[in-house]
Amino acid sequence: MKAICTFSLGLALALAGANASLAQTTGFSDGLVKIGVLTDMSGQFSHESGEGSVTAVKMAVEDFGGSVLGKPIEVVVADHQNRNEVAIAKAREWYDVDKVDMIANLINSSIALAVTNVAKEKNRVAIVNGSGTSRLTGDSCTPNSIHYAYDTYALAQGTGKALLKEGLKSWYFLTADYAFGHALEADTTAVIKANGGTVAGAVRYPIDTNDHAAFLLQAQASKANVLAIAGSGTVFINALKSAKEFGVTKTLAGLLVWITDIDSMGLRSSQGLVLTDAFYWDRDEETRAFAKRFFAKMKRMPHMGDAGDYSSTMHYLNAIKAAGTDDAKTVMAKMRELPVNDFFAKNGRIREDGRFVHDMYVYEVKKPEESKYAWDYYKLRATIPGDEAFRPLSESKCPLVQK
Repeated sequence: MKAICTFSLGLALALAGANASLAQTTGFSDGLVKIGVLTDMSGQFSHESGEGSVTAVKMAVEDFGGSVLGKPIEVVVADHQNRNEVAIAKAREWYDVDKVDMIANLINSSIALAVTNVAKEKNRVAIVNGSGTSRLTGDSCTPNSIHYAYDTYALAQGTGKALLKEGLKSWYFLTADYAFGHALEADTTAVIKANGGTVAGAVRYPIDTNDHAAFLLQAQASKANVLAIAGSGTVFINALKSAKEFGVTKTLAGLLVWITDIDSMGLRSSQGLVLTDAFYWDRDEETRAFAKRFFAKMKRMPHMGDAGDYSSTMHYLNAIKAAGTDDAKTVMAKMRELPVNDFFAKNGRIREDGRFVHDMYVYEVKKPEESKYAWDYYKLRATIPGDEAFRPLSESKCPLVQK
């Protein structure tokens, strides 16, 4: 009798443990899904993220219906102020105290690298759209993070190869001194050398400088054909304006150009720039439909960060619906399993290293006389299939990749 009771108690405990484990992977952790948009709301990258990223995420939640499997979806917002310690503290607070399930946007590459590690530690989800460093799916990849819209490798493949094909073989880099700038220079340098080009030199400048004279003197003195500006946001705009004012005679290459940058500078200053982008609002009927709705809220056209924030949020919510849970491991597996077919990407897929693979596009900025209506800024030069645009897994340094 004692043996039977012991067996029954053991079976009951085993079943209880199994049920508890099942509840963790098939239910919802706290009765709702909470998404945190951690972005630059007021600093130098706010025009490439900020209110635009918040608007895009909220649009996706509204379009999804505001709930998933009967559970409400909540969006919270914070400004990381481009300070790693602020971003890390907020991510920990959100994951530990506020029970945030997914953190979105994460513009500023050093912040994205830091917060994706917190997501791994806390077993939550982080989806990066604002930042570009390819390290996010390389040596710093995690099983809990996705790099969605673009990266420095894809930008280099597009813009670098386009100019090299025109015979512009010698390059000089004016590089913003932060993680993204370094990664962009490194990835573009690899493309240049692999395609028979050379790097005449490089100089790194503080991201908060407005005086580029000394750096431009060095660039102008070089024998390079191309002055490549490896920076983003106001960092890029200030450098490009300085180069124009300084009278730099070399071909200028913007290695990351947002359409908001073009709008800020105007076509007269930016005409002829060759750039690589994941999204252009005027590409087709689907992109124009999304752009019209976004413009009504933001009074500007969306760029690839905005479109990526919307698309990735929808994909995340669809994965929760399909998985029947907000458990991070289960949802990440479902996101990798399901393809993405929307206005942002066709047959897009998430690889084991966290890279979202989709087509990229090489554009040239129009001359003022070529533009026919507001925000009519780009003409298509080439479409780069996703498998060519992003670093192949065979070259990956991601420890999650089985070679």
